[in-house]
Amino acid sequence: MFETAIAGSLPKPAWLSETEKLWPQWKLAGPELQQAKADATLLWIKAQEDAGLDVVGDGEQSRQHFVHGFLEQVDGIDFENKVTMGIRNNRYDAQVPQVIAPLKLKGRVHAFEAQLARAHTKKKLKFTLPGPLTIVDTVADRFYGDKKKMAFAFAELLNQEALALQADGVDIIQFDEPGFNVYMQDAVNWGVQALEIAAKGLTCTTAVHICYGYGIKANNDWKETLGQEWRQYAQVFPALAASSIQQVSLECYHSHVPPDLMALLKDKDVMVGVIDVASEVIETPEQVADTIGIALQHVPKHRIFPCTNCGLAPMSREVAVKKLEALAQGAALARQRYGV
Repeated sequence: MFETAIAGSLPKPAWLSETEKLWPQWKLAGPELQQAKADATLLWIKAQEDAGLDVVGDGEQSRQHFVHGFLEQVDGIDFENKVTMGIRNNRYDAQVPQVIAPLKLKGRVHAFEAQLARAHTKKKLKFTLPGPLTIVDTVADRFYGDKKKMAFAFAELLNQEALALQADGVDIIQFDEPGFNVYMQDAVNWGVQALEIAAKGLTCTTAVHICYGYGIKANNDWKETLGQEWRQYAQVFPALAASSIQQVSLECYHSHVPPDLMALLKDKDVMVGVIDVASEVIETPEQVADTIGIALQHVPKHRIFPCTNCGLAPMSREVAVKKLEALAQGAALARQRYGV
């Protein structure tokens, strides 16, 4: 009960890349960079285990960004001539690659880090992939001319890699879709359908992560405009409840999401965000357990999986480690409070 996990990303060590940045530059190249990525992955697996987490991940140490890390292994995308584009409904500008031809995988995308992680932990292993709708919002389309068509093309590629990750021994494959909280109607109309394509044929646990973004200024400023009740989840949760996706990761602690929206997910497992990624204040075990208690009013205890609100990539390494410890300690306290 109350198995703990992170949403996905963790801070990169200073010897690997720039720190506390969303799109950090690598400090090495070639074989040295590959070795450094491996070292960072093993470091964070150990840190998650030491903190007491039940489900571990690679911390996305081999990816510069959670979307572009996948796209780098896709033919039909021009990374040499990036353009500046507003993403997440123009919340902030980003340098993005251009889709210029039919999409096709160059080969395996994440075999290196997934197989490395699987070989070095006996815990359940979760691996994250960007969701189709969010990918579409993080590239410049110069070929398809239709968001849905391009999303479905990306979904087929994601499915190829997801099936391979499953064969690598990954227990949970999570698709990250922060775009679902921005383009709610698109999410309902075709976003969930694209997710179904991405998850086609998987027998491991499938999950989708929907949050209000990393703890960066652009996201924090956007949240200030959303009012006292954040009801974006209300539009997409019914569609996800009717889907084959098994787990839904959502933001809860220090957010204005009405907790009763969790009930819309019906028989899904709910990864309840109990750790604030927009604050460096370390949660107490009591605060984490209290948030789990709120979720228990709307979700059966066997379906609650305490998690971080979003990725921890832009945070300091020290703060991230302490937040992982708080997550595990809070879940342990909740087990005592609410019965094993």
